[in-house]
Amino acid sequence: MGICLLLLCFLLESADLDDIAEKFGNFHKRFSKFFRTKTRDASERAKQYTQGLFSKKCENMVEFSKVVPGSDNQSLQHFISNSPWCAEALIIEIQEEVIELIGDAEHGSIHADEKGVPKEGKSSVGAMRQYCGNLGKVDNCQVGVFLGYVNSTNYCRSLIDKRLYLPEKWIRDMERRRKCGVPDDIKFKTKAELALEMIINFKNRGFPFGWVGFDGHYGEQPEFLDGLDEKGIIYCGDVPCNTRVWLEKPKIEVPQRKGNRGRKPTKKKLVEGEPQPVKVQKINPGKVHHTILRDTEKGELRANMSFLRVYPAREGLPGKETWLIIRKDEGIDRTKYQLSNAPADTSIKRLAEMSCARFWIERMLEDANGVGGLSDYEVRSWKGWHHHMTMCLLVMLFLLTILIDKCVKAPMLTFYDVREILEVILPKKEITKEMVIKIIRNKHKARASAKRSHHKRNKRKNP
Repeated sequence: MGICLLLLCFLLESADLDDIAEKFGNFHKRFSKFFRTKTRDASERAKQYTQGLFSKKCENMVEFSKVVPGSDNQSLQHFISNSPWCAEALIIEIQEEVIELIGDAEHGSIHADEKGVPKEGKSSVGAMRQYCGNLGKVDNCQVGVFLGYVNSTNYCRSLIDKRLYLPEKWIRDMERRRKCGVPDDIKFKTKAELALEMIINFKNRGFPFGWVGFDGHYGEQPEFLDGLDEKGIIYCGDVPCNTRVWLEKPKIEVPQRKGNRGRKPTKKKLVEGEPQPVKVQKINPGKVHHTILRDTEKGELRANMSFLRVYPAREGLPGKETWLIIRKDEGIDRTKYQLSNAPADTSIKRLAEMSCARFWIERMLEDANGVGGLSDYEVRSWKGWHHHMTMCLLVMLFLLTILIDKCVKAPMLTFYDVREILEVILPKKEITKEMVIKIIRNKHKARASAKRSHHKRNKRKNP
């Protein structure tokens, strides 16, 4: 069973494990309608794919078919890459379920972040050389932008939406778009534009949340911040240390025309002699508050924090008055800078709560990758990517329901613990000698096909 599961048995009884298995079946039944059309029913394949994602022994669909009863590689590949079920309808249902479980208009927050998955070749949709956060460098990868929901009162969390980032080079390459099934109406959008689109969609559905969090990539883009502000959405997110602000609002004016020639000036500028904005890293923090942010496995996370009212620079002019949060966590030799459009009378306790919540989107992506199989896929198409990621979000939702249901008996239960339980209690496929031979044969066929493709490409490059 594993050490983790043995420890949990001191808190959970065998009846609880049977209950988890039953809940998995009921969970699948509840969502099976999303995998049915008038002519086809892919709900059983959905259940098999979900079980494959749960298994830490499975890194692709070939491995799924070895473990999951009744499954085979071809049918699972068809389910994820070609089956006509609607991912967007399922996403909306997942969001409704997450809100029912952990939604909170005051302490709930949504967070945007991205994840790169390394890929070989140029055939997978959106794959090209670009920055991959996982690797910390530029490499050939696909990048997805994700949205997560956190309730900061109990740190419950789940991913709730996703978008595939298509670089401009991909958008212009009509042949590659056609091969991967990218819809004709898909236009180029930056990662920040994709994130803003998801956030606004979530708000328009009437779901409760208190604020939005994000990292410095999104915080350095004024259009993203202003887009949130225009929709009345409170945000608190990281910004780069070279972000420029004014501590006092400078005077601006439309300058007088000098002489009688030329057009009359219409654009506002700083009044001559007014100071220029300064980088946030150059600002004297002033009063420092010693703050407890949250509990961690190593004890309380404490930080020294300063809160100032500033005016961010917008094309050389002062923007709206905003909170600047300067934060240095104990034990970490790095200062973090954040901006928030929260009201001027927002309490320090509230600002600190918003400041530290973004940590959980990183944990969500780690959990989804380690437990939900986020990076474990063999698809190249637009539909395949969106189907796989939606199934990962569904997996994370199920794990969240189990954590909440069993938290009284096992308050230290984690996503990884539940995955380990499921690996033990869910049925396994009996592998025969004939099946092993078939699996190896199919692998060899795939290798031979890949080898032929490489030779053909080399001949075209070097005739």
